[in-house]
Amino acid sequence: MEIWILIILTVVLVAVLLLRMKKPNYLKTLDQEEFKKNYRKAQLIDVREEKEFKTGHILGARNIPLSQLRQRQTEIRPDKPIYLYCQNGSRTVQAARILRKKRGAEDINHLKGGFRKWTGKIKK
Repeated sequence: MEIWILIILTVVLVAVLLLRMKKPNYLKTLDQEEFKKNYRKAQLIDVREEKEFKTGHILGARNIPLSQLRQRQTEIRPDKPIYLYCQNGSRTVQAARILRKKRGAEDINHLKGGFRKWTGKIKK
């Protein structure tokens, strides 16, 4: 009996984690070339932590860590395109959900593969 409860809890936990990481339909995934075309005309937000940001970031990016996004969401205009990136792309999904729910943002994009795959200009 106890083993079944443990199995059920494990399955529920895995399902919740998978749903949380699933990319929402309103979040557009852009490859590096698509991202480079328009990121200078948009709000470029790096959602990595400050320590990660300081080791290098895309030129022109603002650092608003995911851990601070709820408190700092008013710094992002919902009526302008938003370009998000993190180290590998997983945190941007959570950031997009926050910006859509709390700010009503419509045009949200993220970099496929994140900063780890970026080959464009960076600032250290």
